[in-house]
Amino acid sequence: MKAIALDEYGDADVLQWRDLPDPHVGMDSVRIRVRAAGVNPVDAGIRAGALWSAYPHHTPLIPGWDVAGVVDTVGPAVTRFKPGDEVMAYARKDTVQHGTYAELVTVAEPAVAHKPAALTFAQAGGLPLAGLTAYQALAALRVGPGDVVLVHAAAGGVGHLAVQIARALGAARVIGTASAANHDFLRGLGCEPIPYGDTLPDDLADLAGGDGRVDAALDLVGGSALKQSAALVRSPARHASIVDPAVKEQGGRYVFVRPDGLMLEGLADLAIVGKLCVEVSREVPLARAAEAHRLIEQRHVRGKIVLTN
Repeated sequence: MKAIALDEYGDADVLQWRDLPDPHVGMDSVRIRVRAAGVNPVDAGIRAGALWSAYPHHTPLIPGWDVAGVVDTVGPAVTRFKPGDEVMAYARKDTVQHGTYAELVTVAEPAVAHKPAALTFAQAGGLPLAGLTAYQALAALRVGPGDVVLVHAAAGGVGHLAVQIARALGAARVIGTASAANHDFLRGLGCEPIPYGDTLPDDLADLAGGDGRVDAALDLVGGSALKQSAALVRSPARHASIVDPAVKEQGGRYVFVRPDGLMLEGLADLAIVGKLCVEVSREVPLARAAEAHRLIEQRHVRGKIVLTN
């Protein structure tokens, strides 16, 4: 198969389009012919060598944890999928080597979900990591009917999905920080946008309610955003971060996303009924993954960048 792989850490230029062996199909694994692979900031971190201490890494290393495509082969113990099924998955493994920037990838059956017809392959390829991160974080925050929720970086990959999922969970209002260029986009998602920065606007108290606080806050940025969230949320236990474990010192929750095919099916159900849409800001051919990495490293992407094959 053809794949994007690297033999050493570095900038985007280390990503090379090359021939590699087809992945092995295990007893309970699903082999997927890749149609789309989401690009996430963590992919650039892996490429640069920033996560080598968190997971065992082996070369040649194929990046990527998001995939949407068509089932090619299944192992003998697989029961929920068959060749020809359209699927999607958050394909993180215990070691970093056999990722999704490839023509073929194998994924354990419990991490795989059926792709809904409501999403294109590109949208489905951009959903798993970001969507599961948002869903698991909001579940940790116990977001439900009537809540006022603050989401930092609300127009980004995780953020724009968190806004929609919070509304689907019954949140009365979602307030989101974003650049002015993305405010109309967020309004279209049912979010009340405010500028981001080291300090939040003085009128946040009016937005949030009488006491100027929110019921739940999701930090997707760290740094000053983490401090802002801690100051604004009514209960420390309803403050979560996906980037900074220091949130635990404030009584909040640090959320580390985990593969979950059944939860991914739940996100598919939201897409089917029109409550969840994945914003794909750019589709880049798989062979030009280096270009996609340069874009993601600019850190001002609306929604998702997706590699297509």
